[in-house]
Amino acid sequence: MGSMIETLKNAFKIPDLRKKLLFTIGILIVYRLGIRVPVPGIDQGAFTALIERFGQLGSFLDIISGGAFKQVSIFAMGITPYVNASIIMQLLTVAIPALERLQKEGETGRKKIQQMVRYLTVGLAMIQAIAYWYATRMASSSTLPGFLNAILVVVSFTAGTAFIMWLGEQINEKGIGNGISLIIFAGIITGGPNAIKMLFGYFQNWSVTSNVFVSVIGTAAIIAVFVVVVALVVFVQSAERRIPVQYAKKVVGRKMYGGQNTYLPIKVNQAGVIPVIFAISIVSLPSTLVSLFGGTGPVAEWFMNFSGNPFYYIFYALLILGFTFFYSMVQFNPIEIANNLQKNGGFIPGIRPGRPTSDFIARTARRLNWIDGLFLIVIVLFPVLLSAVTKAQGVWFGGTAVLIVVGVAIDLVNQLESQMVMRHYKGFLD
Repeated sequence: MGSMIETLKNAFKIPDLRKKLLFTIGILIVYRLGIRVPVPGIDQGAFTALIERFGQLGSFLDIISGGAFKQVSIFAMGITPYVNASIIMQLLTVAIPALERLQKEGETGRKKIQQMVRYLTVGLAMIQAIAYWYATRMASSSTLPGFLNAILVVVSFTAGTAFIMWLGEQINEKGIGNGISLIIFAGIITGGPNAIKMLFGYFQNWSVTSNVFVSVIGTAAIIAVFVVVVALVVFVQSAERRIPVQYAKKVVGRKMYGGQNTYLPIKVNQAGVIPVIFAISIVSLPSTLVSLFGGTGPVAEWFMNFSGNPFYYIFYALLILGFTFFYSMVQFNPIEIANNLQKNGGFIPGIRPGRPTSDFIARTARRLNWIDGLFLIVIVLFPVLLSAVTKAQGVWFGGTAVLIVVGVAIDLVNQLESQMVMRHYKGFLD
């Protein structure tokens, strides 16, 4: 934390970076102001009841939207449709050769793919907005006719998501970059004071005792656990397996090149928070559909109460582990890495170039995936299990939010430091 604050202080000393930081802060203020703008034509009570029926997914969506979800703001859907669209395009790029070729075309290809992501974001946002309107249509507070009220609600939700996407792209172009992640980061961080207030209030009304001293100690204990988890997340997200690589010597003209010893870094947390997002979407999908379309009967009731079933946590953990391997397999290509090493005259000591090298890299990555998957399971399910054991719902911190906040903070620091290095600023390295 101290290193991050020191990096920000040093960045403000550079005029160019200071301008980018101030622009980014301005965009984030606009985003926070937009959260206060409600969606017209929709009943807030009915929408809040709908969110509560979503269970863990509803809480997750409210956290990453910065509280806009429960406030039924025009930014209620947050940047979730954009994140889903980006993930879908990443998967399609691997599955469809035409998109893969487009991605390898350089900046032009990436711009075309980004344009597809924008269109897909608007489409997903519109579908999600229609579902929200349909689920709350009977409790509408609007005096407009039904179809006009539907258009008003759907357009408001969709336009809010499109505007957030535009704000993120402005941060990428004129700010410090990583705009979408910073918007999610800002939304989660601003909920911190309310979370501490809720913690203190819970211990004040504790059934065992309402002593103020106990309230302070209980709040401090949970914050201490939170700090320990953050430290663990920082350690794992910064950890990497370094495979030694040696480059053969070669003579070009009168100069000798190569002969260097370096390493190939493979991150332990390769998939980031994506497996958790996949898992929570899948495990919450049945109850979400039942909530949206009003299913009744014993099957619908079982799905609605599934989050209280012990098999829910087992299924959730298995999904996180499975998606960790799946997403890593999609994003990490050991064959391409082995080919690049061979083309540049590099080799792993003790491993033959070509297929043996790719097999060794793949095997190493799979071992790291086990560590990554188990780490994500512990971070995500630990607070949930504590809530189930202590019966203190909503008190314990969200593991997914911790993963997002720490990941974005690390990326922000690394990005600022790299930009300061380009400007020959050495103060933060001393």
